[in-house]
Amino acid sequence: MDFVGIDKMSLVDFDEYLSITLFTEGCNFRCPFCHNGSLVLNQHNPIIPWSEIQDLLKNRKGKIDAVVITGGEPLIHPDIVDKIKEIKEMGYMVKLDTNGTNPKLMIELIEDKLIDYVAIDIKNSIGKYSLTAGVEKLNLNSIQESIQYLISHKFPHEFRTTVIKEFHTLEDVKGIASLIKGCNKYVLQRYKDREGCIAHGFHEISEEEITKWVKTIKEIIPNTSTRGY
Repeated sequence: MDFVGIDKMSLVDFDEYLSITLFTEGCNFRCPFCHNGSLVLNQHNPIIPWSEIQDLLKNRKGKIDAVVITGGEPLIHPDIVDKIKEIKEMGYMVKLDTNGTNPKLMIELIEDKLIDYVAIDIKNSIGKYSLTAGVEKLNLNSIQESIQYLISHKFPHEFRTTVIKEFHTLEDVKGIASLIKGCNKYVLQRYKDREGCIAHGFHEISEEEITKWVKTIKEIIPNTSTRGY
């Protein structure tokens, strides 16, 4: 696999760590509100030579703390393990962003100590998951396996949901909270209709409403917060 995007300096992708973010191409979801549409749809994104990334990581050693692997969906590429292994050998922390559909590979990376943190995008409550993910036949058991592994093994993690008026109600978010109860951290993310979105015309949840939602969800998951508000 190849990386097709890079953010050479991020202060927001991995908590307090300075990070470089690498983007993979392709995804097994088609969330209509996804703002990385060109990556998801494989729209001929130029490949970044691995040698260029290696040189960047070597030159930034001591200045950058971590590398964030995101997409698209990184875990549709089994050979991503080799790239992550090399990044870890350089001494970087690694955060993985994933949709949770490949628990086997995620667990392999965790148990081989190749990643330090996992963020899973939880699309919606069980009944509306396929609709929100944009795929008809979805193996929810795999996603639930990923969720439960992180919670039960107390591996550093967060779950997050981009909330959208057309897809989410407070009852939906309460359903999500029940699904991930016991997690370390839950973040409700603000939706922005950007140029790169797969589809357009959706609407954000207002700040006033999201404040009420957070108050309710905190009763299930105390460490609930917002991002982008």
